[in-house]
Amino acid sequence: MNLPGLAALPRLLADPPLDPSADEARDELRRELVKPEYYDANIVQRIIEWIERSMDDAVETADRTPTLTWFAGLVIAVALGVAIALLVTRARATAREQKDAAAVLTDERVTAAELRARAEAALAEGRHEAALVDGFRALAVRQVERGRLDDAPGTTAAEVARALGGEFPTHQPRVASSAGMFDGVMYGERAASRAQATAVLELDDDLRRAR
Repeated sequence: MNLPGLAALPRLLADPPLDPSADEARDELRRELVKPEYYDANIVQRIIEWIERSMDDAVETADRTPTLTWFAGLVIAVALGVAIALLVTRARATAREQKDAAAVLTDERVTAAELRARAEAALAEGRHEAALVDGFRALAVRQVERGRLDDAPGTTAAEVARALGGEFPTHQPRVASSAGMFDGVMYGERAASRAQATAVLELDDDLRRAR
């Protein structure tokens, strides 16, 4: 028994392989993801525009492409768009988490005295990185408590250094140096020495006594 349309199936299946192939599709995805524009603020709009271009190209070639091949290409285009969107969303979420983790002022409700106590305990235990980080945060929170620094969760070490450098011009080089060490530990995962951690705690003491 012959069914309508089955006679054309062998011809469709015998057409040339899907263009692009699976390997080429993966290569295209990798090329797209390394482009610097995916790190711009308008990332969502750029993804939409890329998908629209891909869809336009698919429509333009639909008339001269066998039905099954065109449909498979369309599925690949959509899958690429979804994959890029998911990867970018994950990358942006990771970046936000890293920024929050590296911020000096956070949503944690803790006093300067509590942070300073944590820093001194870490220093006594030889955990110099923790002592430096908590020491610089104690320094910043103390100046928030004194009204010298705005209480803005997410504030970075560089922003703290600029603000306090204006408030305490004579201590500006030490504040900038401490901020750099904080970033080195938080962003660069650098080790901290006892001398470095102690220098941050001493700066906290000096700024506390400054008028």
